[in-house]
Amino acid sequence: MLKKYTGKLYCFSPPVMLATFLFEFGSAFYVLWRYKMSTVTRLIVTMLFSLGVFQLSEYMICGGLGLHGSDWARLGYVSITLLPPLGIHLTTVLAGKKSPLLISLAYGSMAAFVMYFALSPGGVTIQECRPNYAVFDLHSLGVLVYAAYYYGWLFTNVLLAWNWSRSHSKRSASLQWLTAGILLFMVPTTTANLIDPSTIAGIPSIMCGFAVLLAVVLVGMVLPKSQAISVLRTVKKRHA
Repeated sequence: MLKKYTGKLYCFSPPVMLATFLFEFGSAFYVLWRYKMSTVTRLIVTMLFSLGVFQLSEYMICGGLGLHGSDWARLGYVSITLLPPLGIHLTTVLAGKKSPLLISLAYGSMAAFVMYFALSPGGVTIQECRPNYAVFDLHSLGVLVYAAYYYGWLFTNVLLAWNWSRSHSKRSASLQWLTAGILLFMVPTTTANLIDPSTIAGIPSIMCGFAVLLAVVLVGMVLPKSQAISVLRTVKKRHA
């Protein structure tokens, strides 16, 4: 399979897909080993595993291995569908906010899409693998509804994280870094779509390629900053 793609940078070529998959799964296991379990660590680990599963799905789709591409496409869509509500939930926890209605709406909409992709054999299929990204095929209406779901929650996440970071000095660093991570996830893909509209068909593939930047920010900045707040609270309690 590696020989099939030798000299080409497919999205992602087997070496690139495997490297990304290993980094995201490796980061998840690092977090589990390095940090105590909390709501923040559970959410970040789940996000990392979701990103890794999508990369694994792309590897199976573009490389074949005798498996049905449509099944892997559906698994890939299920995995990335988890990301927006997980991000919303993470933002509320980092900000110390209790927003049950917001979180319920996010997870509820996620559940609807997960059920659709998981139970509908024709809900999503793999159309082709182009240089630098894979093309997934959704029904035209499905594309619009799913894009509204995905970008709607991502924009909501950015606005909430940035707004709450301005009113919580102790929490601002982790929220600002989370904002930066989501933007690194969104902006390059959107820019590519504006420059070349034909790439819209490969949004999941392209976006999850840039998602490795989100993974770096989550593990390298958001989690350490959130842990610093917990340590500060512990010290204050001991001296109280």
